[in-house]
Amino acid sequence: MKMEIENLEKKIGYSFKNREYLNRALSHSSYVNERHNNEESNERLEFLGDSVLGIITADYYFHNFSLPEGELTKLRASTVCEKTLSSFADQIELGKYLKLGKGEERTGGRQRPSINADAFEAVIAAIYLDGGIEEARKFVLRFVERLSEKHGSFKDYKTTLQEIVQKNPEETLEYIIVDESGPDHDKSFEVEVHLNSNVIGRGKGKSKKNAEQEAAREALELMGL
Repeated sequence: MKMEIENLEKKIGYSFKNREYLNRALSHSSYVNERHNNEESNERLEFLGDSVLGIITADYYFHNFSLPEGELTKLRASTVCEKTLSSFADQIELGKYLKLGKGEERTGGRQRPSINADAFEAVIAAIYLDGGIEEARKFVLRFVERLSEKHGSFKDYKTTLQEIVQKNPEETLEYIIVDESGPDHDKSFEVEVHLNSNVIGRGKGKSKKNAEQEAAREALELMGL
């Protein structure tokens, strides 16, 4: 079991100081009910994780999408729905590690979208309780950033910055990767944007594209835009 937990931690990208949080996040009510002891299922963690997920996604979309309130609400809703969260869970094979009751196991509980989506929210809460909001944010944005790249209304800071710089033809803009870390399935990139060899912005992201956008965003903020 210890090795399984370690494998899951690698997929999550976070090592727990108190693994009891993760064990509880993996414990479905059917498993707890069969054991008739004082163990707690993941339902309370799911409740907390839902709220943590909500604030992280709302904050991310607010700062990165030029959309009115109604569209932002729809975007967040599509991100935190059962189908999407289940797909996030599948990316780290979360169902494989769940503790289920015998009946739930027999009827395909490990593949059930509702169970996997709930467990994913419970894992978010476990990370939040063990490591704080920034660790939870890192975990959530690993999935949300990739999802957001498919959305056409992404606020394109790079284009905005390029348009400003192009007003002075002698100016040159360049994005340089200064750091790359993490395993292949969970890379992180740090990028600097240079104006005539001067650093005017830095950004981090789970893809080069997002890191460049963050660098451009910082540059625009420094310009007061």
